[in-house]
Amino acid sequence: MEIQLLGITVLWIFLYGYLIVASIDFGAGFFAYYGKITKQDHIINSIISRYLSPVWEVTNVFFVFFFVGLVGFFPSTAYYYGTALLVPGSIALVLLAIRGSFYAFGNYGAKDSNIYTFLYGATGLLIPASLSTALTISEGGFITEENGTVVFLVKELFTSFYSWSVVLLAIVSVLYISAMFLCFYANKAKDWPALEILRKFALFWSPPTILASFLVFLALRDHNIEHFNDMIDYSYMFILSFICFNIAVWLVYKNKRYGTAFIFVMLQFFFAFFGYGVSHLPYILYPYITLDTGFTNETMGIALVIAFIAGLFLLIPSLILLMRMFLFDANYVQGNREK
Repeated sequence: MEIQLLGITVLWIFLYGYLIVASIDFGAGFFAYYGKITKQDHIINSIISRYLSPVWEVTNVFFVFFFVGLVGFFPSTAYYYGTALLVPGSIALVLLAIRGSFYAFGNYGAKDSNIYTFLYGATGLLIPASLSTALTISEGGFITEENGTVVFLVKELFTSFYSWSVVLLAIVSVLYISAMFLCFYANKAKDWPALEILRKFALFWSPPTILASFLVFLALRDHNIEHFNDMIDYSYMFILSFICFNIAVWLVYKNKRYGTAFIFVMLQFFFAFFGYGVSHLPYILYPYITLDTGFTNETMGIALVIAFIAGLFLLIPSLILLMRMFLFDANYVQGNREK
């Protein structure tokens, strides 16, 4: 059990990293389009562009690590999820391709194209919505086995209240996390007009985020009572998350310490995300895959854990270097140095 638990913990860390980094990226694309259609792009889009330019290529590293590792550690996930995620997974990959392509076109080609900006902003909301399907399916009730064949219950997924509540949470969380970070970024750049607009975005998307979280709790109670009861056992994790949420919003409301506020945003999602994850165990997919039944052999498991921990030790210093060279470099943030 120890190596299985270590393996899923490493994977969950990668997924948490993707949650934070990708949310900032996805939400920034939406805000860039919103700024353009509301004629505020001359105020906020320079800040957004300075953030996106050095990081948009690297956000999917966490995503690739997680899904490759999931299949490596738990090979049976490919058997069960292969059918279920064929459609939403394909949609997500197409959207990721569109997003990357049109970001490049929009920034290095037709800079004033509303179509490119729209596609970049729209995919920023559609990608997390499609990817959230994987977590929804893991709760069970959307896959069945008939005569040794996995059958994906599409109708149940699209008519499930729990499924749509997770989609809603994914979208509003992206906008909330991104707005909170961009507030910090604008403050660091001393761009006060942009900060005022982004601060309004952050405060606006705060209540929907917490309401959507409670909605997911209520929906899960009806969909998977076993997991819901396990989450109650770890209620202290979600209480800590709610406390961090209140501190972050209060700091932004008081217009101070935006860096500290974003740290509390990360802690908010850390406690909620890991509270959800630990209460989900030992199941990877209800009721078919558990840590014990779905895990690869011990030798392969140890090798994968070593490889993924080494990957973390390579990835984290690389991100720190990227931040020091671009995101937190005073001249770059304030627009005094070209990307």
